[in-house]
Formats: sequence, structure tokens, C-alpha cells
Amino acid sequence: MTEQPLVVFDSGIGGLTVLHELRVLIQDRHVVYFADDAGFPYGGWEKEALAARIITLFSQLIADHDPVMIVIACNTASTLVLSQLRQAFPNVPIVGTVPAIKPAAERTRSGLVSVLATPGTVKRAYTRDLIESFAARCHVRLVGSEKLAQMAEDHTRGVDIEDQAILDEILPCFVEKDGRKTDIVVLACTHYPFLANEFRRLAPWPVDWLDPAEAIARRARSLIGETGSNSEPGYGSDVAYFTSGDPGFATRRLIGGFGLRLQTGNS
Repeated sequence: MTEQPLVVFDSGIGGLTVLHELRVLIQDRHVVYFADDAGFPYGGWEKEALAARIITLFSQLIADHDPVMIVIACNTASTLVLSQLRQAFPNVPIVGTVPAIKPAAERTRSGLVSVLATPGTVKRAYTRDLIESFAARCHVRLVGSEKLAQMAEDHTRGVDIEDQAILDEILPCFVEKDGRKTDIVVLACTHYPFLANEFRRLAPWPVDWLDPAEAIARRARSLIGETGSNSEPGYGSDVAYFTSGDPGFATRRLIGGFGLRLQTGNS
């Protein structure tokens, strides 16, 4: 197993959806999963304070773990501070997670696309620049949910979420215009795939729920491949850190199912 780990960073457990895809394509790296759950949810933060927090956490992560790469499995963090992180830490490859607007624009048949995100991601100029660059010919609706990320966290812990509560959050994504209907919804928060089955069940009509996790893993694999590593798989020795210290029994059980061992104390 290589000594330099692959770090996966998120505000909570949403990054586990990306970790799953990374494990499929990258099997020769020890993984450090870092969840800033003490700062969760990121969507409601004031941007300057959140940027400063994330940069501080990255500085400590890099000092402690000397990662081969960091994957930011969080749209809100990526759209806010990705460029700043790359400038601050030029010797560490950093792969971000941004709304999958380009592939959505390429796949849509109706031309009606919705982006289901946190309020922070919806507000970012980065997101609007993606629309202008890659989806100018589409009608793109940005839907910022203040509740879905927490619902997803609760769902993974076994908490029952009322159908109507979920439906209220996703209904704005469904648009009918000139006889056409939304046919793609971009899941622009890594927490949301945990609720994908509920989304499909409750949706007023079938759509493609676009999860970017596989594309993120492919990008990371392309960069990791340049290191030329031929080491043995690191699965089973991977660890998770939570800034709260202890995320609770249900989350400990969840991360155990992803092959992660909780580490407490400093990262």
C-alpha cells in the first residue's frame, strides 16, 4: 500500500457516495475520509467565513497526511473555494465537485434541466458561469433546498422522512413549458444520492437524476494514474475523521459499512 493517502473531504456523509465510486477505480490507495460535520450544513454559511474555515482545515489535513490528492466531495465547498485552495496548495492535486451542468446539457432532449443544490451552490457565480458556458441553449432552473442535505443525513441514520417533506423540496425541479417537460435533474449535492430512490418514487414524472460521482472518480483516477503506483489495495485500513469528534452510533455504523474506521482526536 502506498504511503501517501487519498483524502476525501466533505461537510458530512455525502462524500461517501463519491468514495464508493473512487474505490471502484482506485484500489491501491489508503483513504482518509474527512467530514467537517461540526460545520454542517455548509449551505447556510456566509461565504467569507466558510472559505476561511475550509482553507484552515486543508492546511491541517495536508500537514498531517501529506496526501497524494484531495477530492472535495462537496459542491458548496468546490464552487466557493476550489480556485483558492489550488492557489494556496499548488503541490497537492485537488479535484472538485461542481454541478454536472455540461453533461446535463448534452443529454437533455427537452432542453429543460433543473439543478437541485444547496442555497450556497445556487448563489455561486461559479454555477451561473457553468450554465452560461455549457447550457446557454437550455432552460436551466436552479433549485436551492435548505432541508434536503439534513434529510439525507437523517435518512442514512434510519430516521423516517415524510414523503411530503421530500416532495416539497423536489417539486420546483419539475417544469412544463410549451409541451415539454424537465427530463434531467442534476444532483448538485453529494448527500442527495442517498435519497435518489425516494426521488424516483415521488417524482411527478420520470427524469434522469444525474449523479456526478462516477465522473469525479474517473477524473481522480486519471490524475492518480500519473503517479505510476503499483501497490496493493488499501481497503480495510481506511479511516474517517469527523470535526465533531464523534458523529454518533448510526454514523459510525454507516461509515463502517463503507470500510472506514473512525479516528478521534487531531487529524
